[in-house]
Amino acid sequence: MLRRRFLNQARYAGILIPAAVVPGRRIVAADLVKARTLADIVEGKAPLRLLNERPINAETPAHLLDDETTPTTRLFVRNNGYPPQPSDSASWQLSVGGESCVRPHIFSVGELKERFLSYSYDLQLECGGNGRAEFRPRASGNQWTTGAVGCPRWTGVRLKDVLEFCGLKADAQYVAYRGADRHLSGNADTEVISRGVPLSKALEDESLIAFALNDQPIPEIHGAPLRMICAGWPGSVSGKWLAEIIVRDRVHDGAKMGGKSYRVPCKSVPPGTKVADEAMCIIESMPVKSLITYPRSGETLRAGIRQVVRGHAWAGDLKVTDVRVSLDYGATWRSAELAAPANRLAWQNWRTEISLPRAGYYELWAVATDEKGHSQPMLVPGWNPKGYLNNASHRIALHGV
Repeated sequence: MLRRRFLNQARYAGILIPAAVVPGRRIVAADLVKARTLADIVEGKAPLRLLNERPINAETPAHLLDDETTPTTRLFVRNNGYPPQPSDSASWQLSVGGESCVRPHIFSVGELKERFLSYSYDLQLECGGNGRAEFRPRASGNQWTTGAVGCPRWTGVRLKDVLEFCGLKADAQYVAYRGADRHLSGNADTEVISRGVPLSKALEDESLIAFALNDQPIPEIHGAPLRMICAGWPGSVSGKWLAEIIVRDRVHDGAKMGGKSYRVPCKSVPPGTKVADEAMCIIESMPVKSLITYPRSGETLRAGIRQVVRGHAWAGDLKVTDVRVSLDYGATWRSAELAAPANRLAWQNWRTEISLPRAGYYELWAVATDEKGHSQPMLVPGWNPKGYLNNASHRIALHGV
């Protein structure tokens, strides 16, 4: 009944619904009714699929992620609260402290740039819930499909240089952030999100206090004027509107560090299981994954003609060593050409060529393997209450004529 109602609404709106454009995924209302895009409400943004407006959350269709380095206009948006009131970067302050910090200090943006060397890296960020829409039973939260990921160029100072300047006590274990974003309730005393990483992750060369995105000041929607970047882990550890860094002598206990937030069952459970909070473990490095960015799903191709296929692959803290594609539902596979990453923690571009043998319907599947031999599963893996870590094979539909 509900499905029929949405189909009728789509027909009345004049929307064409291509068959099996996203094979294996249940049709949901957002697929059938033309929704507002991020371009409708944020000037200069590409037409990203808008999941929420309060707060803004929007994902990038796979075909718009075809660039080797993700343009700012095409970078997904994940917010937990509302951005702070606009502030001039000249007056912004970053406080560094905590029980395991030797010399607490308050930095201006200008002092960060003057005191420390700046570095630029292509760094992939992915929401821990990317792919949540495929979980059954349905997991709560934003129903991301494949587009809560991107690999733009970030510029900033190394987090480790700032931490070394302020000094680390022997008992330092964790480095966390607090942002200046505002809680949806409007209560100024309620924390929106405050997460962190173990000290070893914070001290990696690629962990940044960033002030530029693709060689321009970070836009407000992406966390201006400062953002903590710890690539390869859930995007939630890369805090926006960075106002405070806290060096902890324990695992951080800020908002969205406990309960079910960014945690999965410590041991596998049957789908739909109620899992106690104490049986949940914090997500760290993200699993191996790939994305087909060209051609676009649903495209019609001439049979017998060689066609370029390309995309990206990434594996959290690890490198990808192989990407394979299949046109016959996994009966046969061929390896793609895989480029080295631009730098550590950047995604890797891959390409190959295919030829549809005859007219008809096809599915193109892609599977990546990381340097430890872990490959993507064909099906949605490891059900969990919040729908995290779906790294199932990406599949697109093609029609041969």
